[in-house]
Amino acid sequence: MAIDDRAVDALGNERLDWRFKAIPAAADGTTVEEYLRTRPTLDDLGTPLLTLDAGALDHNVRLMASWTRDAGVHLAPHGKTTMAPALWRRQLEAGAWGITLANLPQLRVGRAFGVRTLLLANTLLDPAGLAWLARELERDTEFRFLSWVDDARSVELMDEALRAADASRPVDVCVELGGPGGRTGVRDDEEAVAVAEAVRKAPTLRLAGVAGYEGALAHDASDEGRAAVDAYLRRMAALHGRLAYEVDDPVVTAGGSAFFDQVVDVLAGLDGQVVLRSGAYIVHDDGFYRSISPFVRGAHGERLRSAMHAWARVVSRPEPGLALLDAGRRDLPFDQGLPEPQLVRGEGAAPVRNARVTALNDQHAFLRDADVQVGDVVRLGLSHPCTALDKWTLIPVVDDADADNPAVVDLIRTWF
Repeated sequence: MAIDDRAVDALGNERLDWRFKAIPAAADGTTVEEYLRTRPTLDDLGTPLLTLDAGALDHNVRLMASWTRDAGVHLAPHGKTTMAPALWRRQLEAGAWGITLANLPQLRVGRAFGVRTLLLANTLLDPAGLAWLARELERDTEFRFLSWVDDARSVELMDEALRAADASRPVDVCVELGGPGGRTGVRDDEEAVAVAEAVRKAPTLRLAGVAGYEGALAHDASDEGRAAVDAYLRRMAALHGRLAYEVDDPVVTAGGSAFFDQVVDVLAGLDGQVVLRSGAYIVHDDGFYRSISPFVRGAHGERLRSAMHAWARVVSRPEPGLALLDAGRRDLPFDQGLPEPQLVRGEGAAPVRNARVTALNDQHAFLRDADVQVGDVVRLGLSHPCTALDKWTLIPVVDDADADNPAVVDLIRTWF
């Protein structure tokens, strides 16, 4: 099993109550499964609200699985985007190689739901965390784990902690290569080789690959940005060719959700396993990723579809041209662009034209130049799934976000 189906299925038995801000009081005391059997609709839910679109989720999972399969690479979706085991299962069932996570708390969620292959896109230095990892590897001989290192001191600290924990299985690590102005990762190629040699000398570690993140080096798809990404990926390929690995099938891993086409162009065909870590694709958006996704730039005949929408109610029209909505920074993402008004639900549903959100407070959005009345509900397109879903512990899935009153067909539990 790639994930523990029983643990995921058991989420349907969770009791609903005030802990979940998306759920109405009428559902209190029922389980998820019992509530869904009442066939709720969008009208049964309050505002503010975040929903996912069932058709868009299915489309995006299918499209990315098909593209990576045709490209001859593996996919380990970055699970931090959703932190939703039910969505991880969809990705794994579609053929994902494993799930990528970013820190120790996220790893513990992954193991609680029995994810069999986990890639940590980070360095694990916490002694207590390494002791936990050693126990997990010993308890489950089929559990595969892979993390990163970018410094000989990191190698030393990991080895000390794993020795203290009496680790019985070596921990597989990749040398992380970085770039100027980027995040973590060795900046100098010769130093990267030295870090790899330190790993080879550590008895509790095993050199298993090369890792990197090209998305930190470019924030648009300009010629300059794409050239920086290409140069970085060629450094990764060259480093991979220089290292003497301790596994038969080493991993070369890169690929966020913006430049995974270039990752394939440069790295596919290398000896070993090329693993993409794109995570945002399953939800996509109506902002940053809509503008930069390789599927927009022609990497495939089809495009991803935004699966997330917010719903906010007009609670005030204090002056001409201004309406206040009951959703703000506590409910909506704003780090990669403000929400985009799309349609209004009053007497039926109609597109919103020439309106814009100009600011967010903690609990309010400032909507300008919209033909709305107090009590209307506005659907908002959002930018950046990672900072949208993390504000919601239970997210309704609707059958068609474009419908007048879509049915709620699922409830997705998250752990952030």
